[in-house]
Amino acid sequence: MYLVKTPWWLRALYPSLVWSIKTESKELYLTFDDGPHPSATPFVLDALDHYNAKATFFCIGKNVLEHSGIFHRVIAEGHRTGNHTHNHLNGWQTDDNAYSNNIHHAAGHINSNLFRPPYGRIKRSQVKDLNKDYKIIMWDVLSGDFDSGLQAQKSLGYVTRFSRPGSIIVFHDSAKAFKTLQFVLPKVLDHFSRQGYVFKTIP
Repeated sequence: MYLVKTPWWLRALYPSLVWSIKTESKELYLTFDDGPHPSATPFVLDALDHYNAKATFFCIGKNVLEHSGIFHRVIAEGHRTGNHTHNHLNGWQTDDNAYSNNIHHAAGHINSNLFRPPYGRIKRSQVKDLNKDYKIIMWDVLSGDFDSGLQAQKSLGYVTRFSRPGSIIVFHDSAKAFKTLQFVLPKVLDHFSRQGYVFKTIP
């Protein structure tokens, strides 16, 4: 069970988290979680380059170590990176000290003041601790690309239907999401580019 469009009441419960970017311009903020991945991330980078689009990649520390060349390509091509823990930890199921230490471990390889909790699951106590050093980035549109039971066309529909100026949109550059991502991402980039949108990194 997951929410495609983040409801107002959830944003109100965690007002210190960033759910969207306030703007009056046609700007969208694509984000990619769980990489870098040897196939999915280069595909994403090529697709973004084709549309002169920029994005923010929330990386897992261990994947950065395994695929450092791809990670450096993300940065070299003008995209932004964020911390997504070292081992994709679920904050709800993790002791606060262990969670903090894991993020700190990832930070040794990911130089960023942006953080996104895996699964979007984080305790208030963890938020309080992380707010000292990080801007915690959530989202208002979830593509559902990770859901093997969801048709790719439906994932595309979620993104095109619910995205608005300033939306933070979640995709995943991962093995699990790659098949859907290959279908959806180019169509999302084309659809919104034709409407005059630009794609930016999280400021």
